[in-house]
Parts: sequence; C-alpha cells; structure tokens
Amino acid sequence: MVEELIGAVVAAGAAGLVYLASAARVVKQYERGVVFRLGRLHGEVRRPGFNLIVPAVERMRKVNMQIVTMPVPAQEGISRDNVTVRVDAVVYFKVVDPAAAVVNVEDYRFAVSQMAQTSLRSIIGKSELDDLLSNREKLNQGLELMIDSPAVEWGVTIDRVEIKDVSLPDTMKRSMARQAEADRERRARLINADAEYQASKKLAQAAHQMADTPSALQLRLLQTVMAVAAEKNSTLVLPIPVELLRFLERGHQEGAQQEGAHQQGAQQEGSRQAPAPTEHPVDTTEQAIDELRRAVEQ
Repeated sequence: MVEELIGAVVAAGAAGLVYLASAARVVKQYERGVVFRLGRLHGEVRRPGFNLIVPAVERMRKVNMQIVTMPVPAQEGISRDNVTVRVDAVVYFKVVDPAAAVVNVEDYRFAVSQMAQTSLRSIIGKSELDDLLSNREKLNQGLELMIDSPAVEWGVTIDRVEIKDVSLPDTMKRSMARQAEADRERRARLINADAEYQASKKLAQAAHQMADTPSALQLRLLQTVMAVAAEKNSTLVLPIPVELLRFLERGHQEGAQQEGAHQQGAQQEGSRQAPAPTEHPVDTTEQAIDELRRAVEQ
C-alpha cells in the first residue's frame, strides 16, 4: 500500500515537472512575448523574465525589440534628368508594438524590405542626378517618410534611412570628369588674367614714375645689364634709348608728310618738269642708323 502511494506521488511529481517544463517560457531583456490562446490574442504582452503559459492551449511568440539593420539591394532606375543610376541604401528600424507586428503583417521584416526597395525606386525617378550626389540628407528624410507611413500600422517605426552609394555609367563619369577639368581650367585662366591685370597696373605706375624721373630708367637699364652679366654667358646687351626710336619715327613721319605735300602741289600746277629731288625718309632713317652703328663701334 505504501509502495503504491509512493509510486503515485512520484508519478504526480514527474507529471508536474513535465507540465512545468512545457509551460515555462523565458523572455530575454530585448524581447517581448505575444500569447495566443486557442488562436486568439490573449492578455498583455509578456515582459522579460520567467513566464508561464497553458500547454496545448496557449502559444507564445517572441518578438525582437532591437534595432534591425537591413540593407536595401541596389535599385536601378532613371532619374528625372534621364540618367541611368544604381542606388543602394540601408534602413534602421525597430518594433514598437509587438502585437501589431505579429497580427497585422505576416512578416514585418520582408514587408519593410519590399517597401524600402519600392520607395528607393520612387525617389530615384523623382530626383535629379545632382540631388542624388550632393543633397542626400533631404533624400534620406523623404525616403524615411515614405517607408514610415505604412510601417506604423505594422507596429514598426523607421529609425533612420541612409543612401550608401550611387553608381553611374562609365560614359557619365567621363563626362563629369571633363566638366570638372574644364571648370578648373576656366578658374586657372581667370586667376592668370587677374594676375596679368594687376601686373600691368603696377608696370603702368612704374612707367609714370620713371617718366617723371628719367634717371630711374637709366638705373633700371644698368641693373638689367648687371643681371645679364652675372649669368657668365657671351651675350652682349646694348640698351638703346627709347627717345632715339621716337626721334627716328618722327623723322619718318615728317618725311612722309613733305613728300605728300610736294606730290599734291605738283598735281595742281600740272607741270611736266620733274620734281625737285627730296630727301627720302628711308634715307634719313638709314643715315641715322649708320651714325648710331659707327658711334657704337667707336
């Protein structure tokens, strides 16, 4: 009798342990438990720790509450300015309502992934290439709003969306490189032209200063001769005063005026006699150059 009682107690204890093992559930700190009783949502969401359910009657589904990092596959599309691009992104989201994430959508991860891909293609079609390359913050905000609007009903909130990379065709890359090179060359020419302009202003000021002080021009010529002589070469530098060239130019102009006046007078008189010989300006110029050459040789 006693042995039967002991056997019954042991059997009851074993059955209790089996029941407790099948009813016990441990929910981790970053999880929440959603309990279904006979297929219907039952009670509140179970908190982290040790929880008990009714075996064969209740079923618990655990939902991860951590932030999920989901890469969005590269999507190819045509931008608003008719450029074919490939854009990939990454979505950060988390579950805020475990019951809605389990009940309202079959697989919230797959749903968020498909919505992110669709929204990314829509953003590509609405944006221009310059916006995709330089104005990514605004595009990220627009993409986040497009994904977050339907995700609210799934118990999911979008934490952040980032566009990772924008791939361009090789022809477009070469065109952009040529454009950047042309822009740099334009800036270089503008800087060079501005430098020439400033240098010309300084040279003009120096010319006025030398015109007021003729000795400064002679000193400058001597400095130039010294700079050339310091190079230890066989070059002979012979400065020619500018006033001499101006004198030769005036003589040439005066000779041309006298010849024109003589020809005009001869036509008016109608004389058949040969005109008196006049000194040609070229002869005058050659004589002046010969005199200058003889002076240099002496």
